[in-house]
Amino acid sequence: MPVLVLPRVDFEAGARLAVAGLVAAVVVATVGLGVVLGRVAAPPAHLPLMRAVALPGVASSPEPPHEIPAAPVPHRRPAAPSKAASPRPSPAAARPVAAPSPAAPVPPVPPSGKGVWIWEPTRTDGGDAAAIVARATATGLTHIYVRTGSGWDGLQNGPFLDALLPVAHAAGLKVYGWDFPKLETVADDIDRAMATITHLAPGGHRLDGFAADIETPHEGTRLSVQAAQIYGSVLRARTGASELLIAVVPRPSPQMLQRYPYADVVAHFDVIAPMIYWLNREPGSDVADAMKELARYAKPLAPIGQAYDGAPEGGRTGVPPRAELLRFMEVAAQYHAAAVSFWSWQEANDEAWTAIHDAPWFKLDSPRR
Repeated sequence: MPVLVLPRVDFEAGARLAVAGLVAAVVVATVGLGVVLGRVAAPPAHLPLMRAVALPGVASSPEPPHEIPAAPVPHRRPAAPSKAASPRPSPAAARPVAAPSPAAPVPPVPPSGKGVWIWEPTRTDGGDAAAIVARATATGLTHIYVRTGSGWDGLQNGPFLDALLPVAHAAGLKVYGWDFPKLETVADDIDRAMATITHLAPGGHRLDGFAADIETPHEGTRLSVQAAQIYGSVLRARTGASELLIAVVPRPSPQMLQRYPYADVVAHFDVIAPMIYWLNREPGSDVADAMKELARYAKPLAPIGQAYDGAPEGGRTGVPPRAELLRFMEVAAQYHAAAVSFWSWQEANDEAWTAIHDAPWFKLDSPRR
């Protein structure tokens, strides 16, 4: 604060009192001015914690030439943090984001409704794809099995599939290929099956599933437990879990149960299709026994009925009559079969076709691929 210095003056005693009063007034005024200036110059109680960040394209005020020193802050005991004010980490920050799990394979869809097996296309409505599909839809079929090869003949009927698949799919029919593996060179049987499964017809049409007709040594195969295990496991490994695989097996009669390795044959297949050819027996009991015996494997069952002349195999002469075909379908439905089919297209007579059409079981209102 500036000090006011007065010159020394020699006054008379009477004037000294006036001078003294003047000095007192000046001192009082000076002190008052100092108090006022002290209030203006006092630093603020709180300083800004940070400067404002200049925004692009916006001119900022020039900084002062000197920083203002912060006023000393009296020591205080830090307050306990408030739970309400504590920042809560977001779920994304609190937990690492896991990689999405791979999509589960789509399970294959088993056959449904009614079907018929094609062995020799040239003897099946002349091999005319349009005529075959027309008969199938008129009869109420939902699917067709087509021979695609064997261990004796190699791949078969590729051109026929090329003609049939687009027409059948357009009509809402499913088409399954079937092969007769010899099991002598299992690798060849598997390669042939894969060629069938991956076959592409015009328009990118593929088979809707694959059936392996695994017969007994009586039919010329080299069937064994080991061959059955290798064939099924390797075929499944190569196709993946989404491909529909159907195991065609003999009727599980008491004699066949003693010598056919059902468990090993069906282990890697999705559906079991037992061949129920009753010959000179009663069809209802044959299919009932088969359904009960094969239920232990907990797989959909699609029994195959007899629509051919069984006389060469010791049965009655001719195609079974209408009543027997209806009985077969009725009992199969009672035991909750997924589907039924008949062997074979080329041998079924008009009575058989009519019975398949008329049966009230295994009818679908709108067949779907």
